[in-house]
Amino acid sequence: MPLDELTTTVGVVALAAAAVALVALVLAVVVSIRVRRLRAAQSTVLGGHERRDLVAHAERLENGFVELRDWVEDSLGGLDQRSIAQDARIAGCVAHRAVIRYDAYGEMSGQQSSSLALLDSHRSGVVISSISHRDQARIYVKQVHEGESEVQLSPEENEAVAAALASHPRGATDAGVVRAHDARQST
Repeated sequence: MPLDELTTTVGVVALAAAAVALVALVLAVVVSIRVRRLRAAQSTVLGGHERRDLVAHAERLENGFVELRDWVEDSLGGLDQRSIAQDARIAGCVAHRAVIRYDAYGEMSGQQSSSLALLDSHRSGVVISSISHRDQARIYVKQVHEGESEVQLSPEENEAVAAALASHPRGATDAGVVRAHDARQST
């Protein structure tokens, strides 16, 4: 009569113990699966098969980020210095230019004479004039500093400087102001 023994106190306790053991076994299997998944995830995060704790790994990551931040800051500092040096170089480049064509002597047509103004962003540079005559051509170069010439400019050269300063800086769509001027009308 094995079934009669299950109704006694000892049998009920044995059944309860068996049920608790079965529940404990199921929980152990579930916990084991979860621990295995956690270790796989931890191995993915920590990398490799080395035994490391999470705190040491976090410290290593933080040190890596600090090194990366320092490198980025150093790189930005270098770029800032290079940018300042480039800005200084660009300021000395030709930024304003204009050509004025005209008839210098009135005896030649076709506006063969011209004045070319080449100025930087500080309005300094040169004015180059080519005066063409029937038998000869002369070239004059005059220095301009901050918009003012060291020697007196002709009206056409002044017009070239004014047109250059009114022109767009380098890189803009306008390539400079080109305007014809007849010296006979201005005298």
